[in-house]
Order: sequence, then C-alpha cells, then structure tokens
Amino acid sequence: MVGAGTSTGVVAAYLKVRLLQLVRIPAFVVPTIGFPGLFFYFFSLNRDVGQGTASETLTGFAVFAVLGVAFFQFGVGIAAERALPWERYLRTLPASALPRIAAQLISAFAFGSVAVFIVVLVASAVSDTGIEGTQWVAWSLSLTLGAVPFALFGIALGYWADPRGALPIANVIYLPLSYVGGLWTTAEALPDTLRQVSRFLPTRHFADVVTSVTRNDHLPIASWCWLSTFGVICLAIALWGYRRDEALRFR
Repeated sequence: MVGAGTSTGVVAAYLKVRLLQLVRIPAFVVPTIGFPGLFFYFFSLNRDVGQGTASETLTGFAVFAVLGVAFFQFGVGIAAERALPWERYLRTLPASALPRIAAQLISAFAFGSVAVFIVVLVASAVSDTGIEGTQWVAWSLSLTLGAVPFALFGIALGYWADPRGALPIANVIYLPLSYVGGLWTTAEALPDTLRQVSRFLPTRHFADVVTSVTRNDHLPIASWCWLSTFGVICLAIALWGYRRDEALRFR
C-alpha cells in the first residue's frame, strides 16, 4: 500500500514536471497570464463607470482569465499530450491517475491565480473596484468553486478533440462564450438578443455567482444549480472520453 508521504511525493514530482512543461511554452504562458489583464485595460480604461459596474467588469475579466486556464491548459494541453508516446508510457505504470489529476489541478490553480491577480492589479490601478475586506475572500472562493465545471469541460474537450484541432476548437468556444456571456461588457450592456441568449450560457451563470458577492446579493441558488448540472454533465463526458481514449490506445 502506498503511504500518504509517498503519494504526496508523487504529486509533487508530477507537479514539478507539469509546471516546467508549461513555463517553457511562452505561447501558453503569455496569453493565459497576461492577456486577460491587457484586455481589461483596453476595454475599461476609458469607460466612466461607478463602483458597481467597475466591480462587475473586474469580475467578468477574472472569470475570463480562469476560463483561459480551463480551456487551454486542460483542453488543448490534454489533447496535445494524448499524441505523445510519453502518455502511453505513463498509462502503463502501476500507479493511480489521481496524482496526475491532482498535479494538473494544482498547476491550473497556480496559473489561474496569477492571471486573476494581474487583472485585479490592473483594475485597482485604473478604477475603484468597490470590493473591500472580507468580500475579497468570498469573491475568490466563489471564483474558485465556479471554475470547477469549466475545468471538467476542458478535460472533456481534451479527451474528445483531435490533438491537431483542439486549439482552434477551444478558441471557437472560448471567445464567443466569453463575449455572449457578458464577461467583457457585463450582460446588461449586450444587445437585447444576445442578452437573452446569455441566460442559457454557463459563463453568464459563472459571472452572476461571483458578481453576487460584490453586490451583497442573496446566494444565487439557480445559478449554482445551473453550474452544478453543467459540471456533472461535463464530468460524465470527460470520464467517457478518458475511457474511450484508453480503449483505443490499448486496442
């Protein structure tokens, strides 16, 4: 039986390799960490907004930053790794997949935190965010929990998309979901038709659950239920894709 110390060591080893792999890919690091803050700067610098709208804009771009990690680190990353001989070798080892998954989640949390931190720095520099004290804790927690269904979506994408087509597919899904979900302009600023469509998008619900913290609103039960259902569906599709890929790999 593998002890807790050994399991921790395996996770740490996977995490070290994972971080080194990602850091050595500027095409991943720069867009994932830097672009959300840069987009926030361009979209909001010249806007005359009050605290309420400023906090909503910050939230939208923070969600946008988290989605970038979910779509590209999980979706594109897993799809690319599936094509490598190293992946086949790892699956022959007498070890659980849990340490690898744990390392992926921790590395995603690290990159996502840095991306969100840059967005917060830019927002604080150009406007009054209106978020104070313990609100930051609740805001960060809701952002982290709301990201879970999208991480599962990214994993599902990684196991179902062709390795060569994963990047364009991720972009085609990521950018429209971000815009129509109201992450760049807030949902209220969208054209009427798109605002109605956004009510059915997971990105809109993600932004709503985090925004509710800055507004001191009641817990948005409906949005949390919507995200939970979306997460369960994505988990089922991800597991199906993993088993399908494994069956094809060792046929």
